[in-house]
Amino acid sequence: MDKVNHEYGANQIQVLEGLEAVRKRPGMYIGSVSVRGLHHLVYEIVDNSVDEALAGYCNNINVTIEPGNIICVEDNGRGIPVEKHAKTGISAAETVYTILHAGGKFGGDSGYKVSGGLHGVGSSVVNALSEWTEVTIQRDGGIFQMKFERGKTVQPLTRIGDSDKTGTKVRFLADSEIFETLEYEYEVLEKRFREMAFLTKGLRITIEDKRVREKVEGEEEEEQKERKADFCFEGGLNSFVEYLNKNKEKIHELPIYIEKDGEVPIEVAIQYTTSYSENIYTFVNNINTIEGGTHLEGFKRAVTKVFNDYARNHGVLKDKDQNLQGEDIREGMTAVISVKVKEPQFEGQTKTKLGNSNVTGIVANAVADALSTFLEENPNVAKAILEKCISASRAREAARKARELARKKSSMEGSTLPRKTCRL
Repeated sequence: MDKVNHEYGANQIQVLEGLEAVRKRPGMYIGSVSVRGLHHLVYEIVDNSVDEALAGYCNNINVTIEPGNIICVEDNGRGIPVEKHAKTGISAAETVYTILHAGGKFGGDSGYKVSGGLHGVGSSVVNALSEWTEVTIQRDGGIFQMKFERGKTVQPLTRIGDSDKTGTKVRFLADSEIFETLEYEYEVLEKRFREMAFLTKGLRITIEDKRVREKVEGEEEEEQKERKADFCFEGGLNSFVEYLNKNKEKIHELPIYIEKDGEVPIEVAIQYTTSYSENIYTFVNNINTIEGGTHLEGFKRAVTKVFNDYARNHGVLKDKDQNLQGEDIREGMTAVISVKVKEPQFEGQTKTKLGNSNVTGIVANAVADALSTFLEENPNVAKAILEKCISASRAREAARKARELARKKSSMEGSTLPRKTCRL
């Protein structure tokens, strides 16, 4: 192949200023520019409000999808700091929205014990990938506002009034030059915010869709009304598991609840049903880690060991019996695992998998201790769950033998040689 004679020197090395890098490679920051990436913008802003709730300063978050697919997120937290930032020379609020890796969640005296937003890029990325962004802050006795267009400041932080309240309101319109679609899916957002409310006891999250929708043939008139939801769950993870199992037959009515404070605060709720699938949901600082990670690994390890130990100690499994496999024990299980990690190591900005190695042992020990105690104190529940596990084990073993028999039969049939015929 002929070489293309392009000059390659210092002048060909590009330096992207400010938020240009985000607009140039948005997938690096939000995963994709599809509808999934579009929803990620909303999550980034709401995560900031939830972090205020985790810190104990916010109990109300309102999300609105306005006509034209404009998103508005408002909370009653402390409000983003408005004083001038010593290093940047501009307000702290404007710094957060215009400079990558600027945020209050990098440890030290940050005001956040735990947080979902730890990369310091959430607010600035949303700003960079929006046609326009408007931020209104109430704190220090005033109302402050700043405006941006595609990440660039068009109105620096300005005091526009007085207020004795606190909180932050963010309105933005995602950039059609970046995203494949600007149409938010109400059901997707509703599901995410229901999860967030389950994970933070006492936090109220509302979502309202004010867009006018075209009437679909056969759709009832009342379905055309504005869609809205209001979530607040005092039961926390127990309420979450009960919601997930609302249409299933339960093996035990009340979920098994585990809570342990410490270096890594842990909350777990478990409930078994008569179904054949396992449903395990994992969260770190209220972020849904859909690919699991070290907290899930620790949970699975503990559950497998505890049930096998209990079965051996109580004669359910005899000496000649093999141990139950993890998949046998998790059949019919619905579980939610939530951990709070001060400095979580996520795989990428989209935070789908936890990598902190120390979390595995912490979760395993906490779950093992609490679950062992529960089974000893609730022998009827333990017996019912183990019967389900042993049934799953037998079905798995029967399926394995059937597969081996089928393979052996197929192999024998395939090796049969054709008869040799002689011509006379």
